[in-house]
Amino acid sequence: MTRIFAYCRVSTADQTTDNQVQEIAAAGFAVTKQRVIAETVSGSVPAFERKGFAKLMDRLEEGDVLIVTKLDRLGRNAIDVRSTVERLASIGVRVHCLALGGVDLTSPAGKMTMGVISAVAEFERDLLIERTQAGLRRAKAEGKVFGRPSALSDAQRTVVTERLRGGISVAQIAREMGTSRQTIMRVRDTMVRSTVTEMV
Repeated sequence: MTRIFAYCRVSTADQTTDNQVQEIAAAGFAVTKQRVIAETVSGSVPAFERKGFAKLMDRLEEGDVLIVTKLDRLGRNAIDVRSTVERLASIGVRVHCLALGGVDLTSPAGKMTMGVISAVAEFERDLLIERTQAGLRRAKAEGKVFGRPSALSDAQRTVVTERLRGGISVAQIAREMGTSRQTIMRVRDTMVRSTVTEMV
């Protein structure tokens, strides 16, 4: 006999999964109370890292059906959702998503739908990367400097260089300048590279 489970998720404690449970019942799926798995967890957490979903996986068997109201209940993004659906399909569990008309995501039509969703997600990710890189190039062209600001001013770096040339230890200079040994060592390394370059 086919067992039907429902997985319902909300992101914050002030939200409730009641609406999702009602939506699943209204769609004609009879899910007993003990087979409704509800949890409060951020959608940014991958499905298999969620406690409730992990416990659900321990209960699911071949021939079972899992109902969700929306795809984002199954993962943090399209790639995660596809991975979750494929893993469920591999153990013989069918997955129905109400937001997609109740389609079984493990069926041929469902797989085609998932393929389209994954392609769109990948396209959006590529666009985001492209926009980010274009923004960085534009900022560099405008002379913006990236990374952490230097711990020492130019005048302080000159003092540090002179102290290093005078044979003062890195630890002592760091104490005097009120900074870390790593900062002083970076100045020393730059000084050494400059000396080597001049010799060449």
